[in-house]
Amino acid sequence: MKKIKTTPLAPQEFEVEQISENEANIIAFPFETGFAISLAHPLRRFLLSSSVGYAPIAIKIEGAKHEFDSVRGMLEDISDFILNLKDIRFKLENGATEAEVHYSFAGPCEVRGADLSNDEVVVVTPNTHLATLNEDSILKFTIKLAQGIGYVPSEETYEEVGDGYIALDAYFTPVRSATYKIENVLVEDNPNFERVILNIRTDGQITPLDAFKNSLETMYAQLAVFNSEISIKAPMAIERVEENPDLKKLTTHIDSLGLSARSFNCLDRSNIKLIGEITLMSHNDLKNVKNLGKKSYDEIVDKVQEFGFAVGADLADDVISALKKKIEAKEA
Repeated sequence: MKKIKTTPLAPQEFEVEQISENEANIIAFPFETGFAISLAHPLRRFLLSSSVGYAPIAIKIEGAKHEFDSVRGMLEDISDFILNLKDIRFKLENGATEAEVHYSFAGPCEVRGADLSNDEVVVVTPNTHLATLNEDSILKFTIKLAQGIGYVPSEETYEEVGDGYIALDAYFTPVRSATYKIENVLVEDNPNFERVILNIRTDGQITPLDAFKNSLETMYAQLAVFNSEISIKAPMAIERVEENPDLKKLTTHIDSLGLSARSFNCLDRSNIKLIGEITLMSHNDLKNVKNLGKKSYDEIVDKVQEFGFAVGADLADDVISALKKKIEAKEA
């Protein structure tokens, strides 16, 4: 008979799998059936639409009046130059949200993204090509950079960029891609739970993990409107102590103790499945387990000690809290 629940199981496992400097997998589990996609889909949309980045919003080029003009001695015309500029990704220093940066180059040379880095800005795509100048060419230009989210067309900023500037379409989003997949995961012999794997790839302005944090903050801020009239009791945050080697051992199944059949069955019938459950019990609690005789009691105490713990052990508070959550999840 299927066990009746009043609340869905809350996921307790969270992992970050770093693939490269600008790509990572965010993994969370276990979710009840259907809950993984309910979380993953809006998170993906927040990642792509609300991540904060930097982009050039306007450019002024000495000797050029409009984007269909050209500069003497530069291989690219202005429209190609602007397209190349949009491929270069900037990051402002010292928490600045906008900057006006001046550049001057004399040929012959190839101007690349790395040549635009200075004390005010860092270029995170240093190898991106910008322009090719011949021996008698001088290229002087000024870029206006701003911080923002999403995409802002030039029509919305051209009145603000100033005289002599060419307004640019600004693509601020630093997240290049955000995809997810849902996998089944086994929980207490039930294969119908789910794991979500969210793959995040950025352009280098921000790390994948920071982009993920920002999307969560935005999601929480959007949901906060409901708390103005509805008081929602937020669950306690799950403490991340899974790295603790004691916790890993304490959440091991009692099979690992090598108990006799009689001792094992007494614990199993009392729904004691994890070694940590025994360590949380007092000696009297263990003695009062149904049908547990003195011989079985002594065997369990000895086996737990061999495993490195003791009945009624004095464990750290964070380990006890995490262990109790594991036990509650097992019983759900």
